[in-house]
Amino acid sequence: MAKNRSAVHLTIFGVCLFLFPLLARWISFLVHYVDVMVFVGIYSLVTVGLCLLMGYAGQISLGHASFFGLGAYVSGIITARYGVNPWFCILLGMVVSGGVAFIIGAPSLRLRGHYLAMATLAFCIIITVIFNESIAFTGGPDGLAFIPGISIMGYALDSVVKYYFFVWSVVLMVLLLCLNIIQSRVGRALRSIHGSELAASAVGVNVAKYKIYVFVLSAVVASVAGSLYAHYLNFINPASFDLFVSIKLLIMIILGGIYSLWGAILGAVLITFLSYEWLHYFEEAEVMVYGAIVLIIVIFLPGGVVSIPEKVRSLCRSSKLKVEG
Repeated sequence: MAKNRSAVHLTIFGVCLFLFPLLARWISFLVHYVDVMVFVGIYSLVTVGLCLLMGYAGQISLGHASFFGLGAYVSGIITARYGVNPWFCILLGMVVSGGVAFIIGAPSLRLRGHYLAMATLAFCIIITVIFNESIAFTGGPDGLAFIPGISIMGYALDSVVKYYFFVWSVVLMVLLLCLNIIQSRVGRALRSIHGSELAASAVGVNVAKYKIYVFVLSAVVASVAGSLYAHYLNFINPASFDLFVSIKLLIMIILGGIYSLWGAILGAVLITFLSYEWLHYFEEAEVMVYGAIVLIIVIFLPGGVVSIPEKVRSLCRSSKLKVEG
């Protein structure tokens, strides 16, 4: 039943995504938002992986922007400086990010407590320094330019609409994979780990193995997002992958709903539109707005925006019972 419901939701979501750029051709003010939706798709990839790690497995990462950046820089440096095929570089970025995630996660995830959060925080700071200081490779704070675009069997993704369809196709594939994971034995193991590691171990769940598995998977997905980001903009700089971006990714899943993959996408939509369209008017005060959003959500809506329909239904049921009583 749950799989059928997910398939229906995924189909409706896919149809809406397909229709959006077609609709934008007829409604002039929507044209600009196709470009914003490309970034929404890229950030959705990161938040979906982060939701699996934090919402389902209960592990905190404060450095996912670093894996996002690793994918971007591996793809960007090798394609721009050495002319290697972008597809190979995307795969290489996935391998590098997965390997780094395993090296960080293997020791910290075997311990109880928030060691992963501290390790990823330190990793984020270190990797930002490396991006800034390795000027010969990364271009330093000035950034890395002339990153080539992507083509599929000679068909160049050289327009916003073409890239929109490409990015969202990748998002749908990753979302389908993650929905299958959470409805499988692995998903049940992750939820049991989130509930109680001790209880999960008692019923035979290999806690360390599953925690490393989901951490590496989320890092690999973030790396893919980074590569897509680099090949879309043809330019990257360290500010796009620093600690503030990691925090913004956390805000996305908290706002949308940390316990739902759909919430992770909804949070990416809301924060990306806020960030790209409206919050720049606040300039330095932008950080305060993000803080206020988190405060309001944590106090009044801990399940995120995605939980609003269920809350409304619950209120309606309560009102109905009071009337009948």
